[in-house]
Amino acid sequence: MFQADKLTPADAAIFETFVVPRYLSFYGELLLEMLLAGDEARILHVGCRTGYPDLKLYERVDQAEIIGLDPSLPALELARNKAAARRDATIEYRILESELTELDPEQFTHTIALHPIMTADKRLALFGGMRHLLCPGGQALIAMPLRGSFQEVADLLREYALKFDDTEFSKAVEFALATRPSIESLSEELEGVGFEDVDVEIRHAFLPFDSGRAFVEDPVTRLQILPELRTWLGEHDLKRPLEYVRDAIDKYWSEGKLELSVNVGCASARVPG
Repeated sequence: MFQADKLTPADAAIFETFVVPRYLSFYGELLLEMLLAGDEARILHVGCRTGYPDLKLYERVDQAEIIGLDPSLPALELARNKAAARRDATIEYRILESELTELDPEQFTHTIALHPIMTADKRLALFGGMRHLLCPGGQALIAMPLRGSFQEVADLLREYALKFDDTEFSKAVEFALATRPSIESLSEELEGVGFEDVDVEIRHAFLPFDSGRAFVEDPVTRLQILPELRTWLGEHDLKRPLEYVRDAIDKYWSEGKLELSVNVGCASARVPG
């Protein structure tokens, strides 16, 4: 169900060291601000990767039990090592092996997902699974890039399609841009699977890159942005378009840094009590 790549041990370490502080923290900080919790909470983190922001969640709630699920064992092992350093923390990490709806219902007060990378159909299944696992009155939090994110790269992909007269690729780019989640569509999706009191917040952020090569080789690009773009564009081969993007960045931003725009969104949704 969850389409996150299975990280190698090296990639898990790179993810924790570079991707979390440089990029994923945009989403984690907004999610933490929107958390509504009393003195106790049982939290499920779907697609937890290396366990961010679980320790911060633990610090926010007096009595918190956190369970993280992810398909990548190396990422989970790193998360377990971090949690073990806090001996008082009640945090457990497990391999995600089945659909969320196959688990026992109403187990958690909160379910969270940070930057899930998946198609629209899979995203709806994720939302439905998160609702299935929440007790009445429970809160789901989903943080993800919303429509308009990575616009500079999207414009260069459009330019590539026009220059090389690639009509099918052009159609795919336009369709992807038009169907990316917005505040309104994300709210509708969550309400459609049975949530209420949906609130979506958005923050504008910028991610700097020194050159086209820096963009292509950056861990954030490799482990987060490119997988996101691939879900937008389906079966299209991105090798040549990305080479064009790399060279175009050097051309257009030769005297400065590319500041990639990111619309950081987070939705809070409640299960009817």
